[in-house]
Amino acid sequence: MFHRQQLIGNWHRSDKDSDENYSEFAQMFADGSFSFTFYTYKADGTLIEEMTERGDWGVVGNIHFTITKAEIIGNNEYPANLEDEDNYQAYKIIKLTDDEFTYQHVITGESYTLSRVQGD
Repeated sequence: MFHRQQLIGNWHRSDKDSDENYSEFAQMFADGSFSFTFYTYKADGTLIEEMTERGDWGVVGNIHFTITKAEIIGNNEYPANLEDEDNYQAYKIIKLTDDEFTYQHVITGESYTLSRVQGD
């Protein structure tokens, strides 16, 4: 059993493939809102894209869920289509400690590991 209080704060993860690097900065707030910013970089470090999602999150048992309500690209904010099922996500929590959060998408099986931002 996991508790939503454990996720409140700032988290980060980075991944790379042969051509691009990816980074995510996740903020989960006590009021149940979130802000996830995704960065894509070329191998040389040049920023390709920055996109932020905002919405609501929660934890029930061992399930972490998100509901995306808006996207920010550049200086423009766009409301999410709440009829689009892709704006609703659920993940099985694999590991949750003070410093590490590993979760797996319940449909795709993709796993992600975030680390708590130091000083948070």
